[in-house]
Amino acid sequence: MNLPQQKKNWSLTSEAFERLLASFDADRDLAGKKYLLLRRKLTEFFEARGSDAPLDHADETFNRVARRITEGEQIKDLNSYFYGVARLIWLETLRSRDKELTPLELAMPPIAVNAGEVEAQKQVQEERLHCLEHCLSKLSIQNRTLIIEYYREEQGLKIEARKRQAARLETTLNGLRLRASRIRAELSQCIHSCVQSLPETRNQSPNTEY
Repeated sequence: MNLPQQKKNWSLTSEAFERLLASFDADRDLAGKKYLLLRRKLTEFFEARGSDAPLDHADETFNRVARRITEGEQIKDLNSYFYGVARLIWLETLRSRDKELTPLELAMPPIAVNAGEVEAQKQVQEERLHCLEHCLSKLSIQNRTLIIEYYREEQGLKIEARKRQAARLETTLNGLRLRASRIRAELSQCIHSCVQSLPETRNQSPNTEY
């Protein structure tokens, strides 16, 4: 998957997600419906262009627009702005693909890595995992169960699994997606704060999204 990285040291918070929803409509229920409709259309936009991760690219589009709104940018035509950001992300993805290793480079022996660097990387990953577990424990039992189950299956099995999950929760698939998005924003904010508080990772630029 080639997913361009978002601006350093910024993560989607619950407040940012609420501002994003409010930009769609003052009515919260109507805003949620518009959000889910646009998310589906953006996913189709990336699918039509051959994206290997259309849902992730759509989420990245929402994250970038949410950051702009949080920073105070006034957006007059929201849909056009979203598609402009989506096209930019796709161009970045294509440029990233062009920089991938050639078959010849892949055949070359890997460069030796200092043992100390390997150990440091392992420590960083362990600390990020600790932050994830810590933040999951702070969620309510219902929300923790929902978000873990929502992301549990592999890509090809997710759709059917989420349909079954929505049925158990007596909600629609779109309703489940909206609930998961809100929990994900809360979790992302917590993980970002936790990672930034760790001395070993304070100067890193980690991907803290769940």
